[in-house]
Amino acid sequence: MHILILGAAGMIGRKLTAAITAGALPATRLTLVDVVMPSPAPGATTLALNLTDPAAPARLLKDRPDLIFHLAAVVSGEAEADFAKGYATNLDASRALFDAIAAIPDYHPKLVFASSLAVYGAPFPPVIPDDFHLTPRSSYGTQKAMTELLITDYSRRGFFDGIAIRLPTICIRPGSPNRAASGFYSSILREPLAGLPATLPVRDTLRHWFASPRAATRYFLRAASLTPVEIGPDRALTMPGLSASVAEMIEALRRVAGQKAVDLITLAPDPAIAAIVEPWAEAFEATRARALGFQAEQTFDEIIRIHLEDTPPTRT
Repeated sequence: MHILILGAAGMIGRKLTAAITAGALPATRLTLVDVVMPSPAPGATTLALNLTDPAAPARLLKDRPDLIFHLAAVVSGEAEADFAKGYATNLDASRALFDAIAAIPDYHPKLVFASSLAVYGAPFPPVIPDDFHLTPRSSYGTQKAMTELLITDYSRRGFFDGIAIRLPTICIRPGSPNRAASGFYSSILREPLAGLPATLPVRDTLRHWFASPRAATRYFLRAASLTPVEIGPDRALTMPGLSASVAEMIEALRRVAGQKAVDLITLAPDPAIAAIVEPWAEAFEATRARALGFQAEQTFDEIIRIHLEDTPPTRT
């Protein structure tokens, strides 16, 4: 099986690559693509390519990959700050890829797309059911929702076998912060665990839906194994997660790393970030996904311990 990962240089792309090269999927060939050159992996071909390049679809599909993981995106904060770039990358490039697939005779790949809970918008019930309507309150969420609909329709028409998985906010993300509005959820834990200061831009009563990078990797692997009958006509699935407030996250940090770590967090309100994340949902039923075998962590202590196991911090 020839597997293509778009967005392979990102955090989830790197972890998914590691899982596949370790044997999580029966890959006979692996191609890694991102706007920057992905890190080398055993037996993999790497390619630096901007998906907005009109020639990109033909280059990506010339060897007819059997399974495509589409993780590439302009993240939430950047998509809101740069309207044109967000639509060009998150919607237009995806449709160009889908149209290129549809134009190839006798070609029907599996496609797994990284969507987002940003497809939903307030007002919300306390726990959101799977059939809750999509009313995004950001350009990023709108772009993800539109791509989900394309995947459902192109799958219905038989061009490919697609599935979109709506990821919780992934926490704790290793490495340096990106431009995602949700990045502070990781930094208020990651930096103190490494003995570094962190700023909290929102109120500590803000509640959200989380899963670890380890869980996210499992989600993509599981999604790739599902059949059209198992998925059904609605090709978008909300992933399980853990509902927690910022205060509960900080309490978990205190239990795992002590008061010294908590003291490194400073409140620094940022209205721009708050405006993006405040309307996000707090909890989801994720009934369909759970029935299909998707599982998340049960406590934030577990999420912190997973981070320490997978990315041991360098303390100052």
